[in-house]
Amino acid sequence: MVKNGATTGSTSGVSIKKILITQPRPETDKSPYFELGRKYGVELAFQPFIKLEGIPAKEFRKQKIDIAAYTAVIFTSRNAIDHFFRTCEEMKLAISQDTKYFCITEAVALYLQKFILYRKRKVFYGADGTNKSMFDVINKHKENEKFLYPCSENQQDNEIVGWLKTNKCEYVTPFMYRTISADVKDLLSKNHFDIICFFTPSGVKSLFDNMPGFDQKSTRIGAFGGNTGKAVEDAGLTLDIKAPLPSSPSMVAALDAYLSSVLKKK
Repeated sequence: MVKNGATTGSTSGVSIKKILITQPRPETDKSPYFELGRKYGVELAFQPFIKLEGIPAKEFRKQKIDIAAYTAVIFTSRNAIDHFFRTCEEMKLAISQDTKYFCITEAVALYLQKFILYRKRKVFYGADGTNKSMFDVINKHKENEKFLYPCSENQQDNEIVGWLKTNKCEYVTPFMYRTISADVKDLLSKNHFDIICFFTPSGVKSLFDNMPGFDQKSTRIGAFGGNTGKAVEDAGLTLDIKAPLPSSPSMVAALDAYLSSVLKKK
């Protein structure tokens, strides 16, 4: 059972030595992940489980979506931002200065600074990294807006699509990139990880693409985001560490809460 990012089950005799984060290694040693490793004396490994392929402009045009006709864009990841602006550049399309951007987190919102002049009156984000908090923000501004929600060809957040439908918003979901499982067989076969943390449903799929007979045994599984957590459970795995939660808004915070509980370190 998960509670406040940590298990409520028996933790006697627990030993956690190695944690796999299924994302790229942070660029700076000042990352909170490394602080976490030092605090608990655990080794952290970083390896993306998925690769993204951009859908070329020539292929994108087959979707017959006029990007310029939409007044607001919904972003749930930095990858979506990268591929949105790549597609616009390939199509030689200038984005209106008045376009509004709704982002899942502040970190995703701040990433927009790579591409636009960041102005708070046109960039918005949820308070705690959940879809609900982003919906609360969108709800205040949705009148007369036409929404564009860029996503992967083989992955979209159905909760977001469902909310847009329920609230009778005008929207499209253009596919601008596709997700492919990375080859991580060597890493998984040569190492035992006490905890594996996932950040997308595609990452969970990649685990089984690489290790079809994966047996969780004593491995704890962490998941960031409701859809990722659902993918973990749908795959028949036990979800031990969950984020975001009010008390654990990030995966680092959720890991900290979990490790503090099971290792009894304050």
